[in-house]
Amino acid sequence: MVHLWLRSESRANEERVGLTPRGAAKLVDAGFKVTVEESSQRIIPIADYAAAGCVIASEFSWTDAPDDAIIFGLKELPEDDTPLRHRHIMFGHAYKGQPSGRVLLDRFQAGGGMLYDLEYLIDGDGRRVAAFGYWAGYAGAAVSLLCWMAQQRGGIAAPVKAYPSANHMLAEMQEMLVALGTDRPTALIIGALGRVGTGAADLCTAMGVATTGWDMAETASGGPFPEVLTHDIFLNCILARPGTPIFVPASAKVAPRKLCVIGDIACDPDSDFSPIKVYERTTTWEEPALRVHDNPVLDVMAIDNLPSMLPTESSDDFAGQLLPHLLALGDLDKGVWARALGYFERAVG
Repeated sequence: MVHLWLRSESRANEERVGLTPRGAAKLVDAGFKVTVEESSQRIIPIADYAAAGCVIASEFSWTDAPDDAIIFGLKELPEDDTPLRHRHIMFGHAYKGQPSGRVLLDRFQAGGGMLYDLEYLIDGDGRRVAAFGYWAGYAGAAVSLLCWMAQQRGGIAAPVKAYPSANHMLAEMQEMLVALGTDRPTALIIGALGRVGTGAADLCTAMGVATTGWDMAETASGGPFPEVLTHDIFLNCILARPGTPIFVPASAKVAPRKLCVIGDIACDPDSDFSPIKVYERTTTWEEPALRVHDNPVLDVMAIDNLPSMLPTESSDDFAGQLLPHLLALGDLDKGVWARALGYFERAVG
C-alpha cells in the first residue's frame, strides 16, 4: 500500500496545497493510505480531508512518519542539519547551483532519503506535468504593477497579501489605478507563450496595460536586448537554465531607460543561470520591491511563492494537473517519477 503523507507548510504566507480533498478521496478509493497534517494556514479546512477518508496527523509531525511514507509538500523544509530519511515530493530548488540546495542534498545523503523535485517532474518530451505557472504569472504581474503604482506616488511597494479570489484582486487593483489617475504603463513579457507568460499577459490585459510578448524566436539571438529598457515594466517568465541569455545586464542600472520595474517571476536570483543581473536575492510579501537604483529608480519584484496570493485557484489548478501522477506512485520506477529520481541521483553524485 502506498502511504502518501501531506505535510503542513512551514513557509509563512503559504496557504497553497498540492492535493485537494477531492483528489485525496480518489487516492483513498484507489487503495492509498493518505495522511494529512493539520495546518494553521492551509486554505482548505482539515475537516474536508477527514471527510475524504484521510488520516489526520498533527502539524509538522512528518518527521516521525513511518519510513515507507512518501512526504508531500510544496515549499522548502525548515532549514537545519537534520538528515532526511524519507522520500520527499516538493520543490527543492537544488539543481542549479543554489547554496541552500547543496545543503538540502547533503541532508538527503546523510539520511538516505530521496527527492522527487516537482520542478523536474516531466513527461517523455521534457515538459513539466504540473506547474503553478499560470497563477505565478498572474500574481507576479499584479505585484509588479503595484510596484509601478507605488513609484508614481513617490514611494515603494507596500506589503502584499493573499486574496479570496482573482476577482477580488482585480477589483482592488482597478480601484487603485483609477485613484492614481495616470496613464497605464507598458510591459514587455519574455516567455509570453508559456503558462507563466500567459498568466502575466492576462493580468496586464485585465488592467489595461499594453504588452509586448516575446518568446524563443525573439530571444534566439542571445542578446543584448535594448527593447527591455524601452518599456516601463519587464516581466521575466522564463526559468533560468544553461544557455538562457541575459535579459537585464548589471549595466542596465545606469543605462538610459524607461524601465523602472522588473518582475522576475521565474525568480531564481542565486542560480548561476539567472538572466537578471541587477539583483541577488528574493523579495518578500512584507517587502515586495527591492530598490536596486535610485536615479532613475529601478525596483525588482522577485517573490518566490507568488501563486499563494491566489491560493484557491492555484491549488485547484495544480492539484488537478498532478493527481494522475500521484495515482501512479505505486510504480516509482517508471515514467515521471523515475525521471525525477534520475535528476536527484545525478545531483548527489
